[in-house]
Amino acid sequence: MNKPIRVLFATPEAVPFAKTGGLADVAGALPKYLQPLGCEVILVMPYYRMVKQSGVPLQYLGEVVEVPLGDETLRAEVYQGFLDQTIPVYFIARDEFFDREYLYSTPKGDYFDNAERFVFFSRAVLRFARHIQWSPDVIHHHEWQTGLIPAYLRSIDRTDDLFARTATVFTIHNIAYQGLFKKEKFPLTGLPPEMYNPEGIEFWERINLMKSGIVYADVINTVSQKYSEEIQSPEYGYGLEGILRKRKEDLYGILNGVDYQDWDPSNDPHLIARYDANDLSGKKECKKDLLKEFGLPSDLEKAPLFGMISRLADQKGFDLLAEIIDQLFTFDIGFVLLGTGEQKYHDLFNQIAGKYPKKAGIRIAYDDRLAHKIEAGSDLFLMPSKYEPCGLNQIYSLKYGTIPIVRATGGLDDTITHYDPSTGTGNGLKFTRYDAKDFLGQIKAAMDLYAQPEHWKKLVRNAMTSDFSWQRSAGAYLHLYRKALEKKRGTS
Repeated sequence: MNKPIRVLFATPEAVPFAKTGGLADVAGALPKYLQPLGCEVILVMPYYRMVKQSGVPLQYLGEVVEVPLGDETLRAEVYQGFLDQTIPVYFIARDEFFDREYLYSTPKGDYFDNAERFVFFSRAVLRFARHIQWSPDVIHHHEWQTGLIPAYLRSIDRTDDLFARTATVFTIHNIAYQGLFKKEKFPLTGLPPEMYNPEGIEFWERINLMKSGIVYADVINTVSQKYSEEIQSPEYGYGLEGILRKRKEDLYGILNGVDYQDWDPSNDPHLIARYDANDLSGKKECKKDLLKEFGLPSDLEKAPLFGMISRLADQKGFDLLAEIIDQLFTFDIGFVLLGTGEQKYHDLFNQIAGKYPKKAGIRIAYDDRLAHKIEAGSDLFLMPSKYEPCGLNQIYSLKYGTIPIVRATGGLDDTITHYDPSTGTGNGLKFTRYDAKDFLGQIKAAMDLYAQPEHWKKLVRNAMTSDFSWQRSAGAYLHLYRKALEKKRGTS
């Protein structure tokens, strides 16, 4: 095991190139921490319009890869960039599939041809590896968009010497999004017909790309220990709990880390002032700056300021927030929100901005610069999620001394310890039942703590000294790769 483990990272998104959620943060950070552990990593992802607009320098390689899709063979061009200036990132380009404003869906719904787009991408990943004759020890692939990769390695590409020793690790970031398509789309995959059955990728007379990853990968993991347990239950498994229980010996939970190179208030280039746990004076300046950014009055500097950065979806608990939001604005507070998502929540928050112009700052957008400013300038951060595989914003918030109020589910439960005033332990506040009154109760409890400087200082210090760095998580992934390789050797 002394020679480097060669890892091909197949991901539908990665920062700083393209992002819709936490998956991009993971794919952009984890490879950087695997390298020092003796892994040789390359990334492969689609060449979206967002990648073109990212401003990151990329080079067209002049390479064309031929990719089968159903009865046709389509051509993909390849671009190259680098992560952290050292890790090669290859982009699969085909404009009719990937040159679009959004990655997977518009606010009105999913793209109609997502099956074609990501069957093409999954096949292109393997065709590209063959094209450059790069033989991976492990393909670490993420989410439903790459779920077909192990199915190809078990069937069409089984006899390819390049992949003879390749193990697969499939990471589930959110099991609610499964890549479900009409069964008539199955021929697009080029997979043998016998794989379309209830033990394979068939799911209630549809094809399910997430299920393909779960069934055929050597090892599966999800992004927190609690979520790996939750998804084996009907409440959280979204119909896949049975197959996950069947594979529970190969199912692991590894909490996402945070890239403190990007998320640290002591050296964050987006902030008007820097600060750390020993000197919080810069945080006050960041709060002033944030209020100015949203055009909110300066008298909110002394009031608790609540922040949210989120995909605007039911999963994130916005129905709970909608239930209590008018009551929330009867208090002496400020509120800022950044995000995009479902149209009903775009409408709700635009109404809120109009109704409470002196208390609410709303930005319906994706804006990384502003996200950093919200983390630094807010006093409290709201994450009342219905479920949350890992969550990263609560961990960012800890580092920035912005106290998370979370529901005790998935990674939120694994990372946030409820503050106990009698012992001075804990790094945030949490509630258990998915209930608007319980959520409001914790908001009120947080406001009480905010009014008691002794407790507030202790709580902020506890938060800022919590450590969720990628080093620990990267070590766990290395262990997982070795398990996958052992399993592959045992079955091949």
